Amino acid sequence: MRRFSQRNSLVTLSDINITPLLDLAFVLLIIFVITTPLLEHSLPLNLPKGGQPDKPLSPKDIRTVEISAQGGYMLERQRMTLDQIEANLVKDHNANPNLVVNIRADEASRWKDVVAVMDRCQKNGITRLSPRLEPLKNR
Repeated sequence: MRRFSQRNSLVTLSDINITPLLDLAFVLLIIFVITTPLLEHSLPLNLPKGGQPDKPLSPKDIRTVEISAQGGYMLERQRMTLDQIEANLVKDHNANPNLVVNIRADEASRWKDVVAVMDRCQKNGITRLSPRLEPLKNR
């Protein structure tokens, strides 16, 4: 007598076919590769006319804060603490609302020292900050 085995029809598939998942991953990768450059470029805009032209800066409108690699602060070539710098910048900003703060930091300085100066300026309404960088040499 012949026995028919039902074992083949009851066996469950224990392997997952990852080919469709890989296809989906590659399609998404291609979509992101194509759309990312489009998101990075800004739109060509024609801005409306209006407002007042920017006033030229005079040397009396600029204050320079320097940060050493060790975390020391200087304002206008005078060594000061962060609290003293904040007090001087607030006083100068109240006297001259066009004040621009240049921030010069050593490339080995800690990021928290730079952010501390920026944070103190922002808290006191000094929003015109300018990080100073060394220009790249022509190659």
